[in-house]
Amino acid sequence: QVQLEESGGGLVQAGDSLRLSCVVSGRTNVMAWFRQAPAKGREFVAGINRIGGSVYYADAVSGRFTISSDNAENTMYLQMNSLKSEDTAVYYCAARGSMVKVFNRAASQYTSWGRGTQVTVSS
Repeated sequence: QVQLEESGGGLVQAGDSLRLSCVVSGRTNVMAWFRQAPAKGREFVAGINRIGGSVYYADAVSGRFTISSDNAENTMYLQMNSLKSEDTAVYYCAARGSMVKVFNRAASQYTSWGRGTQVTVSS
């Protein structure tokens, strides 16, 4: 079982930047960031296939957020620039099973989750 721990959330103003980190314990190829705002469902933000390095983004964050993975340090990052108030949410790190090699945007396809880190953007 993969264990994940996020960090880096906080309170910032609109237009600011934050970098989230997710430390990974265990083997996984496909990882993603999801977020959940109050009274809303969990939504896909960005994903990465560590085999080959392909990255994927939700339309709402494309061009502002960058996902990356440092395999040597077993850490995944989410660099968030030009933050908006609508980016306010709890951000979760997620991983698919260790034998899975195909990316998927559906939260139901991820078997390991971190506890989440709060990002609050004031306007």
